[in-house]
Amino acid sequence: MKHPHLHWFLSRWLLPVCVCTLIGAMDHPRVRAEDKFDWPGIRGPEWNGISRETGIVDSWPKEGPPVLWTRQLGQGYSSFVAWDDRIATQYQSLSGQYVICMNADTGETIWEYRYDWPYDPAGVYPGPRSTPTYHEDKLYFASPAGLVGCLSAKTGTLLWSVKLAEQFKCELTGFGYSCTPTLVDGMVILPVGAKGASMVALDAKTGAVKWQAGNDAGSYSPAFPISLEGRPLVLGYLENVLVCHDRVTGEVLWRHQLSQGYDEHSSWPLYREPHLWISSPFRQGSELLELSSDPENPVKSLSKRELMSNDIFSSVLVDGAIYGFDVRDPQAKTHRTTRGIFRCIDFETGQEYWSIGDGQIVRENSSVGRTKTANGEVPNIGHATVIAAGGKLILFNDLGELILARATTERYEELARVSVLGGEICWTQPALSRGRLFVRNQNQAACLFLGAPETLEQEARSRAVTTAEIPQAEYFDWAGVILGVEPEYAFDLPSSTWLRRWFLICLAGIMGGSLFVVAAVQMIPWFRRSSGTLQETVYWGIVFIAGACGTTYLSMLMKDFTFTWPVCLFAAFQVFVNRVTLKHQQLTRRNWKVSGTVCLVFIAVCLFYFLICRRLSLVFEWVFLVGFPGAVPFSLAATHLFATRRFHFAWKVFATALAFAAFYWSSIVFMHAWVR
Repeated sequence: MKHPHLHWFLSRWLLPVCVCTLIGAMDHPRVRAEDKFDWPGIRGPEWNGISRETGIVDSWPKEGPPVLWTRQLGQGYSSFVAWDDRIATQYQSLSGQYVICMNADTGETIWEYRYDWPYDPAGVYPGPRSTPTYHEDKLYFASPAGLVGCLSAKTGTLLWSVKLAEQFKCELTGFGYSCTPTLVDGMVILPVGAKGASMVALDAKTGAVKWQAGNDAGSYSPAFPISLEGRPLVLGYLENVLVCHDRVTGEVLWRHQLSQGYDEHSSWPLYREPHLWISSPFRQGSELLELSSDPENPVKSLSKRELMSNDIFSSVLVDGAIYGFDVRDPQAKTHRTTRGIFRCIDFETGQEYWSIGDGQIVRENSSVGRTKTANGEVPNIGHATVIAAGGKLILFNDLGELILARATTERYEELARVSVLGGEICWTQPALSRGRLFVRNQNQAACLFLGAPETLEQEARSRAVTTAEIPQAEYFDWAGVILGVEPEYAFDLPSSTWLRRWFLICLAGIMGGSLFVVAAVQMIPWFRRSSGTLQETVYWGIVFIAGACGTTYLSMLMKDFTFTWPVCLFAAFQVFVNRVTLKHQQLTRRNWKVSGTVCLVFIAVCLFYFLICRRLSLVFEWVFLVGFPGAVPFSLAATHLFATRRFHFAWKVFATALAFAAFYWSSIVFMHAWVR
């Protein structure tokens, strides 16, 4: 051979490299340039809420960015994940809970997998909470009941599943299991909160347990993988502690105490080695920690701050600044927009650069003037989740508004805003993939294109509509009108002081109705000559109206939450008892129809009471639906007295008061017995 060096190069170096490259390409998934624009988990490709995409527009027309598709989608708080030309989320309908895979460009269903019956369909938080995670042609999901499963991303076929509560012998979080599966190093890592298994790692291919460790109670924030000085770790933001595990062995390396008693954490921490920032709900603020590989002092608290209490929405860290919503309510509200302030603060010092909320902007160390809209008003972001891409903030608030802002510490600079899913409270974080933004609420899902419109393919451009064509309604704060004064902690059971005061007020309403009827009988001749049935109907109608209005107007008058709706339940119940126990009337077909109608009205009142209480997040609504049996003996006595004219009216009122007392306090006794 004329070129021996060339022969050596080809045989000893180039050929082996080519062979190894070919084998590697066959053995490993192909890495595509588009992969970096996918959104495989709830917080994006790196668990931080930041997309690597560029090309997001600086603004859009008044009608908003192009809407590629919209579709009906059932209940749930699950966000979207995106890969290739597909997206997936979880939802529920009356027939069950589902993982659904859709075409990212059209919204059409590719496959669905049903994994359980509906979860809390008439409750405050109906439907699945967690978001699926995509990894290497598989989808991993978690249900509110703690079922964790792995599906083929191509077909939706179940590959394996694990029931956390059964396998690890534990009770899961009270509001339903909400932790999105974290996929890292071939493992599915999940907070469980069991003895000996506060954190577990499952094999991503088989679901077998690779390790389990810890004894702390779980919460709602998923496992957060980090590395420190090259060592792979995973953090668990649990109920009362922040824990750190070795990601390979599961060994608990350290525990940082956070609180005592009931607590919950839903938001994701922010990490910039070696500093970790965590935020708590209940207006508890945030804390900056410094992590170290020193086993004697692995975690050090640098500062605790009152600013930036994250609840269900997480903040993002962009160029050393944190952007997020500081919740000022004790907890996020499902029946109205949550009150608070959107802030920009320094990651390490906690210094506030700017904040916007309640129509005001407060600035520190900024020479730039107020940001105003075209009509001269200071804009308000509201309770918003935030993701970042290309130096911009993409905000989606709980009123269904999509907001585009500049990620800058100088001032709040709003670039564009449009209502996308108005009319109800939205709690789902958007997902961004290849210029497409996927959003949803409890009824609808939509895909908007945030890139330059001219970069859209012709078919997609011709199919696109505007946000004006999305079915929307204007949000109305019914809670502010109906409740008068809202209980600060609606999920807590009423205090003994409240219960006593409510009882006396309700009893006064029942007695007041009696006095009104007595006065009417004395002053209005035709009413005096009317039948006892009419007088009784008028009496209970007055009592019902007083109970219905009392919660609103007495709360405003007393400047404290006052609950009088149990009077409405009792009035409907007493009319029902009176009707079905009448013996002096002939059992005609007409009377049977009237009795049936009264029965249906009673059931409708109970159902309406339950639904409206749930809609207003008054979760003690069931308490006063279980007291009817205790009132039956006294209600029957009152009915007998009402039907017998020889008894003085005062005795009838007294029997009615006893019946209400039995109804009310038997409900309270049942409540305390249930809690114990």
